[in-house]
Amino acid sequence: MLVTILFLASYRELAGTSRISLALPAGATVAEMLALVCARYTDLPDADRIVVAVNNEYQDGSFVLDDGDEVAFIPPVSGG
Repeated sequence: MLVTILFLASYRELAGTSRISLALPAGATVAEMLALVCARYTDLPDADRIVVAVNNEYQDGSFVLDDGDEVAFIPPVSGG
């Protein structure tokens, strides 16, 4: 299956791109996808520190991805 990964804000700078397409085996979870992406883009933080939204809804590592899903990597927000 193929999913689209969106790197938002500072993650875009760390990855050097705003989006990629990633082929995953059927039944892959968010945690499995994060491990693959973080291994490829080593400037990103550890996978367990990245918040993701799948199709505009926050999901945890156990969420099973589907073909065509859009996964956004959301960096921590700070400010005041």
